[in-house]
Amino acid sequence: MRILLLVHSFNSLAQRIFVELGRDGHELSVELDIHDRVTEEAAALFRPSLILAPFLKRAIPATIWKRHVCLVVHPGPPGDRGPSALDWAILRGVSHWGVTVLQAGAEMDAGAVWASSQFPMRVATKSSLYRHEVTNGAVRAVREAIARIVAGAPPQIIDNATYDQELRGWRPTMKQADRAIDWTRDDSATVLRKIHSADGFPGIEDVLFGQRFRMFDAGPAARIDGQPGMVIAACDGAICRATTDGAVWIGQLQPLESAQRGFKRPSVLALGALAERLPKIGKDPAEDGLLQSRQVGSGEIRYEESGPVGYLHFGLYNGALSTPQCDRLRAAYARARNRPTRVIVLMGGPDFWCNGMHLHAIEAADSPADASWTNINSIDDLARDILTTDSHLTVAALQGNAAAGGVFLALTADRVMARSTVVLNPHYRNMGNLYGSEYWTYLLPRRVGAEQARDIMASRLPVGAAEALALGLIDDVAGPDAAEFLAFVESGARGMADDGIFQEALRDKRIRRSRDEQLRELASYRADELERMRLNFFGFDPSYHIARHRFVHHAPLAWTPLHLARHRRVGFAARAEASLE
Repeated sequence: MRILLLVHSFNSLAQRIFVELGRDGHELSVELDIHDRVTEEAAALFRPSLILAPFLKRAIPATIWKRHVCLVVHPGPPGDRGPSALDWAILRGVSHWGVTVLQAGAEMDAGAVWASSQFPMRVATKSSLYRHEVTNGAVRAVREAIARIVAGAPPQIIDNATYDQELRGWRPTMKQADRAIDWTRDDSATVLRKIHSADGFPGIEDVLFGQRFRMFDAGPAARIDGQPGMVIAACDGAICRATTDGAVWIGQLQPLESAQRGFKRPSVLALGALAERLPKIGKDPAEDGLLQSRQVGSGEIRYEESGPVGYLHFGLYNGALSTPQCDRLRAAYARARNRPTRVIVLMGGPDFWCNGMHLHAIEAADSPADASWTNINSIDDLARDILTTDSHLTVAALQGNAAAGGVFLALTADRVMARSTVVLNPHYRNMGNLYGSEYWTYLLPRRVGAEQARDIMASRLPVGAAEALALGLIDDVAGPDAAEFLAFVESGARGMADDGIFQEALRDKRIRRSRDEQLRELASYRADELERMRLNFFGFDPSYHIARHRFVHHAPLAWTPLHLARHRRVGFAARAEASLE
């Protein structure tokens, strides 16, 4: 089918559906929901068989849904309606939830149901549930809906008895008052549930040190307590706040005072001088090889061993790797290298592996250009450390998505494994034509060849795990179940550590690295990349700084980029006409 994706933004769900439907053989194009007339023009140009809206924030105009079959992905079970579906489900602590694909019509979320998918809820942030359970359920339901349409079948008949009646009906946009925290009454579980329900957007509003902030990225704090509501400690950029029965870590804050630049950033960075008096707790990665640092929501650096294999976990909020985080991760990796193991597995986190530079922390700096330069050099240092490791074999285990420099940081490992649900964005150009570093000019051609490397960097499109495997970008795919993937990684790592395999593989690795270094030094690749990056950061063209600012502040685009909007490319209409004939 010819399918037009109509989206508020090309987010993780839209990208996953784009990858999956492309794999199924459908002809796809994307239009951002900018204005009704723009959408009408897109439909006229592309002439789709179906319009699919995986992520919208407003209703599809009647001029569109009256002329085309329009399917909307709603993150709730059949009968649930309203813009805060997942928020309410988390706040109410429901045991199960779902995704519905329904037909757009005059009434919001009330159209005919074409497919639906249920899943059990887990204790997690809204963002994490959206990236995994909601996205996986949406893929299943969209495929089922398309199959029904192709087969000429009617919409799905819903058995109301199979759904809790409390889960049905219209629910309004959740307001701050609906999930406000009462620090004198709420225990840690309640505080976490409230912050989880607002994670990603809009966050929980509260007052810290007399100033207003929105809170994100919350996790339990073990063996810490204090006067409820008090901020009692800091660690690795996060702050610890006491509850009635313990405490929680808060990893990200968004300042709301008019004098501050209002975007989320690591809590200590957002508080600035206010955080200086807080006691610092937690372990320094440089002090202990068996590192167990603080856990803040999805943010953690943690090392563990199982026989000859060491596992280094680094869950990064939204996949962003700041300079301090990178320094801590380098220190942890150095300790892991000194352990009597044979294989080091770089686990990333359950939601993201890594997305490269921390654009929010850079935006908050007095000099974003200098902060960008420091950040990319710190990531390059980590990439070099992994690339030049000659004592161990290394594995990058991608449980979650990776983008930009994070993809190429993964390629520094000897073997790259990915969960089958992972989506990669192995390019930089979407961030204001950023050139990129992390030794990509060495790593990418080494894996896929020079010509394919140029195509990948120029396409600016997401790549699914199966497609990345076919390209040679990664080595193994398993899953989609998280436990299944982790078992696959453990089995593969133990196999690499086997006596008969390890010694030969390590010898081959050393020989190859020595041969490559003789052909061209690693330092030369880095110098050339950073020279281009220096122009991005300090040169006359401000494209990177403009793109970063718009990204951090969630500024809407005024047009759909041509790499997404195929229907707007020169010559598309003529080619489409020829294909129809």
